[in-house]
Amino acid sequence: MAEDKKNEIEIEVIDVTEEYLKERLYEIRGKRVLLDADLAEIYGYDTKSFNRQVKNNIEKFDADFMFELTDDELEDLRCKNCTANLSSKSRYNPHVFTEQGLYMLMTVLKGPLAVKQSKALIRTFKKMKDYILENRDLIGQREVLQLSMETANNKIAISKINHDMSSLEKQISDVAEGLKDVVTKSELADMMNSFVSEDNDKWLMFNAKFSSADEVFESIYRKAKSTIYVVDNYIGLRTLVHLKNTPSGVQSIVFSDNVGANKLHSIEFSDFCKEYPTVQIKMQKTGGIFHDRFIVIDYGTADERVFICGASSKDAGAKITAIVEDYGTAKYKPMIASLLKNPPLVLPK
Repeated sequence: MAEDKKNEIEIEVIDVTEEYLKERLYEIRGKRVLLDADLAEIYGYDTKSFNRQVKNNIEKFDADFMFELTDDELEDLRCKNCTANLSSKSRYNPHVFTEQGLYMLMTVLKGPLAVKQSKALIRTFKKMKDYILENRDLIGQREVLQLSMETANNKIAISKINHDMSSLEKQISDVAEGLKDVVTKSELADMMNSFVSEDNDKWLMFNAKFSSADEVFESIYRKAKSTIYVVDNYIGLRTLVHLKNTPSGVQSIVFSDNVGANKLHSIEFSDFCKEYPTVQIKMQKTGGIFHDRFIVIDYGTADERVFICGASSKDAGAKITAIVEDYGTAKYKPMIASLLKNPPLVLPK
């Protein structure tokens, strides 16, 4: 115990400032990432011990949260960033973490220092994004779009992580010895919520309980086996982000007249398709006769399901709303058959 205290005292706590992060953020595979060695330094670990913690919880880190650099990517990083924290002695290529991976990492690392540094990272990332948004006239539309897409992704990821944290706390709340670790994790919840809750909490009623709107839309889309039809006249970038994790091979069609003040633009759709090339999405008009919003998955099959949505996906959760499944799918067949004959939707530039 004395040795542990000694080691803790000897740890030099890194001050996670905007300048510190900017020097250690790299763009790889179109994503901004942090090296495992740099994160180990921030959290007071050696790189080997840090990666062991991650390996012990590897099921939490999907490919969009963390990935190992290829030999070419490592060599490119060495050439372009001579000060990058890269070891020449390691037998393995370094791992890098996206921002979503960073939030998941916060549920894995424990102790007072981990909580302190996690809070510092969240605050600093938020400051950096707030600065960009406040000075959007100084940067290009594509940079603002990329930031918007990242933020939408992060909101969904954080909602899931907070749900996992709540489940964990409920499971082990009766175990006195485990309470310290649970408390250190729950202390992050308010910080993470402050990061994602800018204008509203994005909650809606689904299956008789309140849920995260982003999670609900994603969960419905993940059920699809062949097709997803979204009927919604008010669409935006968030509408597309919900569809990014649809199962492989599923064809999505968004039926919309794309009305409203914040309508979807061609540059947003084009950049989304480049970011997620495996997601198959087409756009068709609704023809000006729809008021309500619908989601139809696996149309014309034995697995067909229909959901009636009280609000557009891009606005869901801003006010009290609900999604209800209608089990009488047969009556929707003429409606969908008619929609499928409509012309393509041309998005404004």
